[in-house]
Amino acid sequence: MAQEPPAQDLMNYEALAQDALRGVVKAALKRAAAPGGLPGAHHFYITFKTDAAGVSGPVDLLSKYPDEMTIVLQHQYWDLAPGETFFSVTLQFGGQPKRLSIPYAAVTRFYDPSVQFLLQFEPPPPGPTEAKPAPAPAEKAEAPAEAGAEGEAKIVSLDQFRKK
Repeated sequence: MAQEPPAQDLMNYEALAQDALRGVVKAALKRAAAPGGLPGAHHFYITFKTDAAGVSGPVDLLSKYPDEMTIVLQHQYWDLAPGETFFSVTLQFGGQPKRLSIPYAAVTRFYDPSVQFLLQFEPPPPGPTEAKPAPAPAEKAEAPAEAGAEGEAKIVSLDQFRKK
């Protein structure tokens, strides 16, 4: 007796679920942008694909992180503006304020270490004119940047957040 092939997911439920979970990121950023800022000890590590369509920021900064970058929203961030499809924020890198605009679709990881809350997303395809070759296997992943106490960017290891 022949088995029927499994039904094809024409609704694309996986993509719908990813979009719904990105809505959690948007809602969290809207709360952080409200008067009073982040409540309690909450803070966010947001990882995004720098080569995704719609990502914008200073070329010198994005070129240091050609694939992926992690930003930290904790004490030193300004002008957080969560929109419907992207958010913008100003952070300090090397003592200089730099504005980033990041589509929610470019976000690959959202982590709030204060409550151990983690969301991971499928990476988006590279932007059409910004497609970049995959890094050589010997290359190390770029370290994320975090605004330090004096406003200087500092390197933060993501190893403590990875599943073991």
